[in-house]
Amino acid sequence: MSLFDWDVLTLFPEVIRVYAETGIIGRARADQKITVRVHSLRDYTRDRHRTADDYPYGGGEGMVLKPEPIFRAVDAIRGTRPETRVVLLSPQVRVFDQAMAERLAAGTKAVTLICGSYEGVDERVVAHLVDEEISIGDYVISGGELAALVVLDAVSRNLPGVVGDERSVASDSFSGGILKHPQYTRPEEYRGMKVPKILLSGHHARIKRYQRYCALEKTFCNRPDLLEDAGLSNEDREMLLQIRKRYEAGLEREACDEERKNGT
Repeated sequence: MSLFDWDVLTLFPEVIRVYAETGIIGRARADQKITVRVHSLRDYTRDRHRTADDYPYGGGEGMVLKPEPIFRAVDAIRGTRPETRVVLLSPQVRVFDQAMAERLAAGTKAVTLICGSYEGVDERVVAHLVDEEISIGDYVISGGELAALVVLDAVSRNLPGVVGDERSVASDSFSGGILKHPQYTRPEEYRGMKVPKILLSGHHARIKRYQRYCALEKTFCNRPDLLEDAGLSNEDREMLLQIRKRYEAGLEREACDEERKNGT
């Protein structure tokens, strides 16, 4: 019995299958943590040409996915998984984020992803079939398959046991509302570039504080909007105040990094 059931409706099932058989998702499937069922929309057509799209009424460029195969596919899925949440991948709604991934992971046990294609889907699918629309960004891609894989991967990572070390999920960027601190590995020195001394000190409390400072600084520099809703402690706020003062004083990020490498 899996923790989570995924169904993906697509015109290009091979794109989904290849990814779903590899890496963390592939291992999660093998361990029966999740299931991923891929459905070709053409299998739910009833004409000899297996037509899943047509020209839009009213004119316009491109093709639109027809409602009949999508409705039939969802009906079939709901016949065995009535609780499934139907999600349409669309560029016209709020952008997917970590909070949405965590909500989907905690709030349901089955999701059906509909991969939009061409110029979109018949509006009757949106109005009468879909529970939620999700966008992965304010740009246009050729089809919803890549977007579906982003959602599938991000949500699955938040399910118990899918990622081997669940502590790594808790420390990922955006978990807890801020970006992840910079990471280093061997060698200790490469082309004159050294790992910050504090990370080699073995002083766990100082290392943890240093990494938190770096994470706050990266968020302050790259995504300050995240700080408004981040769950910051009093110590976090004190560090942010230090960071702001340094930048207001004209210290660039590289200078701050160098100072911390030297243990100051």
